[in-house]
Amino acid sequence: MGTQESNEETSGTGRRALLGAAVLGAGGAVLGMAGTARADGARHGGGVRGLPKPTIIGHRGASGYRPEHTFGSYQLALDLGADIVEAGDLVPTKDGHLVCRHEPEIGGTTDVADHPGFADRKKTKLLDGVSTTGWFTEDFTLAELKTLRAVERIPANRPHNTLYNGRWEIPTFEEVLRWQDEQTRKRGKQVWIYPELKHPTYFRKQGLPLEERVAKLLRKYRKDRRTSPVILQSFEPTSIQRLNKLVDNPLVVLLSSADSRPWDFVETGDPRTVADLVKPAGLREIASYAQGIGPTLDLIIPRDAQGNLTTPTTLVSDAHKVGLILHPYTLRNENPFLPANFRKGSEADAYGDVFGAYRAYFATGIDGVFTDQPDTGLLARADFNG
Repeated sequence: MGTQESNEETSGTGRRALLGAAVLGAGGAVLGMAGTARADGARHGGGVRGLPKPTIIGHRGASGYRPEHTFGSYQLALDLGADIVEAGDLVPTKDGHLVCRHEPEIGGTTDVADHPGFADRKKTKLLDGVSTTGWFTEDFTLAELKTLRAVERIPANRPHNTLYNGRWEIPTFEEVLRWQDEQTRKRGKQVWIYPELKHPTYFRKQGLPLEERVAKLLRKYRKDRRTSPVILQSFEPTSIQRLNKLVDNPLVVLLSSADSRPWDFVETGDPRTVADLVKPAGLREIASYAQGIGPTLDLIIPRDAQGNLTTPTTLVSDAHKVGLILHPYTLRNENPFLPANFRKGSEADAYGDVFGAYRAYFATGIDGVFTDQPDTGLLARADFNG
């Protein structure tokens, strides 16, 4: 999942919030909704709709416990029982390989700054309209990236994860596809992955188009079919439309805050915002080339000025009416990432009442959720499904 995650992605300290009468009223409305997410996935047949509901998706693996997008994180997500592993935010190398990093800028997720030989690679670039300084995957060959090691991206929230800094290298997408097959054989159970194409327009303009590279690898490993255990996602609708012509995999359009515009829309002069895309007409259009949407949690249940949950929107029912599944992002255990009325204390690395938050979101009827702590999500699902 990308940088376009809304306020639940921002760091900072949580604060103690008592549930007032108004909040309790809103919460009661949330928790009182019909639990359509309890539907037994088995009755939907095979493929993505046959997964358990609500589906628990390990966000960048089990990134609450290990540095994200490493085989350590991916492996732990499976060990904890995740239904799907988001193995791969895909970005290209200088020589055209696809690697798994949160962003093309790797200063915050690797030890590249500790390599004097790469000091001159540090640059300032315009990434989807944002001036960004650091080291970028497209300026390194795969061999060079393999000399780096992953580190924890948000150490203030996850100091325990820093124990594993330097342990794992950067995985390639091809290595992930082989790992998926290996784990499926070892576990006797199909392993699912959920890679994201990062900044497709940005890379296409650099002569490093992502969609064709992804499709080529999926075809090589015979994972480009409608029932293949690989769901593809992107924040750029035109990227998903392009993939729809290249592969038959389940496809998901990611949606950021309501007032934002997908970067491909900015580049092409399309004036629509995410608020337009989540209207019935926008959802019908998405359903013509994709099977699902991945909205920020705030599009499911908005927050008020104090950060408390309010009343759910109609997005879940509207999307279901046109046949779209919903996998919103991202639930995390730590205080700063939770709605204010589910926080406990003010420590940046302390856990809040995440089970209460899961219950509220599950009650809206979502089909699944991205989470940094898959074990917590599975416990919450067991509670919810009774």
